[in-house]
Amino acid sequence: MENPFELILEKLERIEIAIEKLNSHPKNESETLLSRKEACELLKINFSSLWKHTKSGKLKSYGIGNRVFYKKEEVLKSLTRIN
Repeated sequence: MENPFELILEKLERIEIAIEKLNSHPKNESETLLSRKEACELLKINFSSLWKHTKSGKLKSYGIGNRVFYKKEEVLKSLTRIN
């Protein structure tokens, strides 16, 4: 019978290997989804401003269940140059 401590260490090693594999895949910017909070932080606006821009069509939101997401690429493309 194996020592419970050894079993835990073995599982932790497997988890670390899995995390390394996930982090080694290059992320495609267009596939990056932002939560409402992350979108607000990226744009440096509050939730009510984010809601206003979404309602007006300036930003496009995506939903899964009751969760709302924004595509990072689309958020950055929605910015317009002032001068």
